Amino acid sequence: MINRDQKNLSPRIMVVDDEKDILRILKRDLESSNFENRFNVEVFSTSESALNAFASHPDDYYDLVLTDIRMSKMTGFELYRRLKERSPSIKIVFLTAFEIDRKEFDKILADAHFINKPVSISNLVPKLNSILDKKEQ
Repeated sequence: MINRDQKNLSPRIMVVDDEKDILRILKRDLESSNFENRFNVEVFSTSESALNAFASHPDDYYDLVLTDIRMSKMTGFELYRRLKERSPSIKIVFLTAFEIDRKEFDKILADAHFINKPVSISNLVPKLNSILDKKEQ
């Protein structure tokens, strides 16, 4: 896998959420030049469209996937499973408004990350950078 420094590019993040207002705000804020590290953000309003885009690029095209859990047709958990089948090293972060029992999810989603909504962009950016900077195990 090529790391961000070798690519000499901003991290590329796939954001998946069925609420278009959330997509618009996350794209705008994550691509904002107000932060030291800017992100290249591609947004998708369905898990299916995200999977199609993921499949149309090399496995290391996206550095991270930020997804909602509750979406129509295909949940974020199913999206996680299908993305991991294709690219086991992809970093996936769930945005959720629900309390998560981390011990339960560790059994089936050991390498997933969870961020609770609502989250401010000033808190989200450092969390995403921290996840991106972690070395693969």
